[in-house]
Amino acid sequence: MSQQGGGASTPYVSDQSSNPRDSSEMIATSRKRKNMKARSDVWEHYTKFVNEEGEQKARCRYCEKEFHSDPRRNGTSALKTHIASCKKFPPNINTKQTQLNYQPIKGQEGDGSGTLTTWKFDQEAIRNALARMVIVDELPFKFVENEGFRDLMSTACPRFRIPSRSTITRDCFKFFLDERLKLKKIFKQSSQMICLTTDTWSSLQRINYMVLTAHYIDNDWKLHKKIINFCQISSHKGEAIGKAVEKCLLEWGIDKVFTITVDNASSNDVAVGYLRRRINNWGSSVLQGKYLHMRCIAHIINLVVCDGLKEVGISVDRVRAAVKYVRGSPARLKLFKECVEVERIQSKSSLCLDVSTRWNSTYLMLNAAEKFEKAFERFDDQDPFFGSELDSGDVDGIRKPDHEDWENVRRMATLLQNFYELTIRVSGSLYVTSNTLFHEISEVECLLKQWSESDAYKLGMMARRMKEKYDKYWGDIEKMNKLIYIAVVLDPRNKMDFVKFALIDIYIWG
Repeated sequence: MSQQGGGASTPYVSDQSSNPRDSSEMIATSRKRKNMKARSDVWEHYTKFVNEEGEQKARCRYCEKEFHSDPRRNGTSALKTHIASCKKFPPNINTKQTQLNYQPIKGQEGDGSGTLTTWKFDQEAIRNALARMVIVDELPFKFVENEGFRDLMSTACPRFRIPSRSTITRDCFKFFLDERLKLKKIFKQSSQMICLTTDTWSSLQRINYMVLTAHYIDNDWKLHKKIINFCQISSHKGEAIGKAVEKCLLEWGIDKVFTITVDNASSNDVAVGYLRRRINNWGSSVLQGKYLHMRCIAHIINLVVCDGLKEVGISVDRVRAAVKYVRGSPARLKLFKECVEVERIQSKSSLCLDVSTRWNSTYLMLNAAEKFEKAFERFDDQDPFFGSELDSGDVDGIRKPDHEDWENVRRMATLLQNFYELTIRVSGSLYVTSNTLFHEISEVECLLKQWSESDAYKLGMMARRMKEKYDKYWGDIEKMNKLIYIAVVLDPRNKMDFVKFALIDIYIWG
């Protein structure tokens, strides 16, 4: 193309490409952000490189293991996990040199008393201890995934890899299997006789359950209590219970059974009779199982006390209704506490509501309530609805307790205290109770005899009714298990003379 005016033509040369796409790529290339320096501390232990396929990789500087490290696709979690377990990472190398660990004696932390032991990190040992903690403290499996626990472990022991809830579940089950094998070995190698206790009940879903507990003394003369079975049963019939217990004994390899303690249900008589025949066939019974059946003393005491409560039941119901009314709202409870302060009642007890089917809770309720009789009287004056609401109850005879009701409750609480403490003593599982059962039975008999001769009419009626229930189980010496007396004879503090004296005093002179 020529330029007008006669001058020489000069070609126009552009400095940009004729393709717009090429120009945009050039601009983007010129504006590309510079690579930032890696901010994670984990890169101190890895070397970045690109492999033959063009993939960005990271190589461990200690064990040469390679990982993907593309920042757009991969994070640093895998790198951190590896470095925590890398066997060639210097802090993880086991130098076989243990650390010193000082454990102060509980209660004497300030005086320098304690024990000095050696310690070294052991992943498996900590996992086993964690599984045991979950079992002993009855923690949920998801506890190991809680934020607070993970923060604690990251501070106390950063090298420990916390397992998931699924892993800790398997650890707990493995712990159970290991302990089960140890216990089976003890039962097999030990020559000691084993005493069993069993009970059954039904859940809200109408499912029948049975628990079986073994009590035995080891070679070091230490008493042990082990729950060896907790299972469903088809019914509460005696034969079904007997077969379930027999199956459990065969699984554990137990054949040296001394006694079986059960409550007084008729189905348990059938179950023990079935087991007596089976154990006799095994050839390991004592006196052909004549004294195999041991009745639960705590259950008999429960039956005796429940019969006594029927005599003063209306007074107990009135006090229960009064306690329930006071605890019905925070405002009523606040007003009642003000009445206690005005009456200057010095008691650390607080009102508690019982479970009507459990007499021990009834005792605790009566024992606490009778101390606040004056406070209830003042509360009646302060709250105009107290008396009217109780008097309009659906149950006949229920009204606010009067002086006579409080007297009945006070006598009942005094009497129940003896049975409450007695039940606690005979229900102990950490110490032997067989040598004290005869003492406890004799104490009950003497107590009921004393109270039945009381001048108080209600108290005497209550004690005589309880004595009738007592005689049903312990009134005939022929119906009692003779092992109760043998245990006392073997106790060096008593011997045969005490047993003779007590039997004469109870069954002949009594």
